[in-house]
Amino acid sequence: MKRIVIKVGSHVLTENGTIAHDRLNALVELISDLHEAQMEVILVSSGAVAAGYTQLELDRNELANKQALAAIGQPYLLKIYQTRFAHHAILSAQVLLSADDFDSRKRTAHARRALERLLENGVVPIVNENDVVATEELVFGDNDRLSAHAAHYFGADLLVILSDIDAYYDKDPHRHEDAKIRKVVNALSTEELEEECSAHGAFATGGIVTKLQAADFLMRRGGRMFLASGFELDDIRSYLLDGVHKGGTLFIAR
Repeated sequence: MKRIVIKVGSHVLTENGTIAHDRLNALVELISDLHEAQMEVILVSSGAVAAGYTQLELDRNELANKQALAAIGQPYLLKIYQTRFAHHAILSAQVLLSADDFDSRKRTAHARRALERLLENGVVPIVNENDVVATEELVFGDNDRLSAHAAHYFGADLLVILSDIDAYYDKDPHRHEDAKIRKVVNALSTEELEEECSAHGAFATGGIVTKLQAADFLMRRGGRMFLASGFELDDIRSYLLDGVHKGGTLFIAR
């Protein structure tokens, strides 16, 4: 059975200050179809702060407020996921992790055993950074790094990042009309990995660079990552369910 980690960003899950229910429903439907195809899925979901903001409009520029919004939004977002997955007769579970969990062999092993038991029973683990205490994620990096660690340490065959960025281009497509998609990337340069992070959307904290860093982490360890649009899921559906690489970028070392 193929095991896949799917990471979805805040900008995909929210729109105009509220949850983008149509996109969330499409994501759940994709995961249901992957289950039907006998694939195990671990979902790494951002969006806790954004979900919390729909309930209480605190100033997001203050870290303490972001932590409070995450505390409100995490159970709210999970409830939405659980309701949507229940329509497909799928049980989901919350798994909160931090970078420290992967720095400890013992804690990593504990987390892996729990994930294995959930997957054995057809449950979709929904992983997120423990935002209330893990402030580094809120300030610096979205869940791209977390998803790469989850894919590596939990034995996934592929990490899929669904984003407002539909692929990796040879130049900035917002500035250059002739920018072309790089469909397959085998290595990343130091310059590409050290560019200044730039995120889109009020709740997004990552950007293309954190995704490249996630890809580099996996490629150096023999893993693979696929970057595709989270707004339209045709490209990732085609790749995962039909084995056809139409759009998006596959990161895989030679």
